[in-house]
Amino acid sequence: MEKIIFEPQYPAELYTKRPNETALLSPLYDSTFKAIFTQETEDSNLALKSFLSAVLNRQILTVKIKNNEPVKETCKQKSMTFDVNVEFDNGELADIELQTHKEEYDFGTRAEIQAARLLTNSAKRSKKWKSEKVYQISILNFQYNKGDNKEMRWYNMTDSSGRKLADRINIIFIDLVTIRKQYNATPEKELSSLEKWGLFFSYIDHENKKNLIQNITVSDEGLMAAEKIVKEMSKADNNWYVQNSIWVAKRDEYTRKAIAREKGLAEGRAEGLAEGRLQGFEEGLKKGLDEGHAKGLDKGLAEGQKQKAIETAKRMLEKEYPAEEIAELTGLTVEQVLELK
Repeated sequence: MEKIIFEPQYPAELYTKRPNETALLSPLYDSTFKAIFTQETEDSNLALKSFLSAVLNRQILTVKIKNNEPVKETCKQKSMTFDVNVEFDNGELADIELQTHKEEYDFGTRAEIQAARLLTNSAKRSKKWKSEKVYQISILNFQYNKGDNKEMRWYNMTDSSGRKLADRINIIFIDLVTIRKQYNATPEKELSSLEKWGLFFSYIDHENKKNLIQNITVSDEGLMAAEKIVKEMSKADNNWYVQNSIWVAKRDEYTRKAIAREKGLAEGRAEGLAEGRLQGFEEGLKKGLDEGHAKGLDKGLAEGQKQKAIETAKRMLEKEYPAEEIAELTGLTVEQVLELK
C-alpha cells in the first residue's frame, strides 16, 4: 500500500556524506532536482528536453535556462523564485516546480500566481496583445485532489461549457502518488514517457528498484542522461552535506512556525476564556494568533534563521558554490553572500 508520505531511501536528515558506494541522491530534494535540468552540459539539456517532451506530448528541440527570479514591477509585489525557468525556441515559457510535501497554503493558488507572472514576462509590446503560451508545471509528491486517479491534470481558463479562452495560461500538475500506484498494474513496456519520468523521480535512489530504473532509462536518452547526472553527483560527499543543510533549514522553519502557532493559540484561548463569553474568546484567539504568530516568526526568523542561513552560506562558499545558488538555497540576498565571501 502507498505510504501517506513517500520518502527517499536515504532521508536527507540522516546523511551528511555518502552512506555507501552505491547510494544515490534523490531527485525529490531540490538540490538534486535542479541540478538534473539546469547545468550547462549536454546531459542536462538532453534530460530537460526529454522531460518537457513527455509532459507536453510533443518533441521539444531547443530550450534555454532563464533567470529563476522574475523581476518585481513594484516594491509591494510578491517576490518569487522558480525552480527551473526555461524558454522554448518558439518563445513559450515554462516554470518547472518540485513540491514534495503538502503545505498549509493552497498550491493551486500558488501555481496560478506563478503562471500569471510567466505570462506577464512573455507579453510583447504590440497593439494586438500578443503573447506566447506559458506552462506552470508542478511535480507533486502528494495528491492535490485526494483520491485522484490521473497521473497528470492540465488546467486552462474555460467557460462553463468547457470552451477555452485564449489558451495562453497552462497549469500542469504531475501526480507522483498516482504514477506509483498505477505502475503496480501496468507492464513496463506499456509505460508512457511521463510515467517513466515519474518513476525515475520516485525510485532512482531505491536499491530494490534497480531493474525498473535500468529498463526505463535504456528506452530514453534523456532519462539515461538524468541517471548519469545523479550518479555523478552522488559520488561527492559535499552534495549530501548540502542536501542535509537544506533539510535542517526547512525543519527549523517548520519548528518556529509550529511554536508561534501554539503560543498564539494558547494566549488567545486564555484571554477568551477569561472574559467568559464567546465574543471575548474569539477576539482573544485572533489576537493571540496574530501577535503570537508575528512575534514568534519575526524573532525566530530574525535571530535564528538568518544565523543558520549565514552558517550554511559560509560552508557552501568554502565548497565554492556560486553566490546565486547559495542565495537561492539559504534565503540570503546575493549581496549578503558576497559580503560573507
